[in-house]
Amino acid sequence: MSKELQDRTKKFSLSIIDLVERMDYSITKKVVMNQLVRSATSVGANYRAANRARSDREFISKMNIVLEEIDECCFWLEIIQERQWMNDDLEIKEANELTAICVTIIKKMNTKLSHK
Repeated sequence: MSKELQDRTKKFSLSIIDLVERMDYSITKKVVMNQLVRSATSVGANYRAANRARSDREFISKMNIVLEEIDECCFWLEIIQERQWMNDDLEIKEANELTAICVTIIKKMNTKLSHK
């Protein structure tokens, strides 16, 4: 397990919680904020679960869930940015970096499995 990535995914979750807590409230924003917090906190939780996988195939499956959740975060962050509810790009940058990391991990594991 990459302790560094585990810490980074937790830090990402906390930064999203902080972002949402700074946003003004409206009914529409509440829906987006709830979805964003759910997906962001799932990133770290599912990464931890992936690292407890019993096999390489299970690890890949769980990492695909992590990838799905981080991609969902990217979507909600883009909505927030396009609506100009917040103008901080740090979370989007981190979400895109985490996406790239997950894709790389999944590709490496798929390559490893195909050579067995």
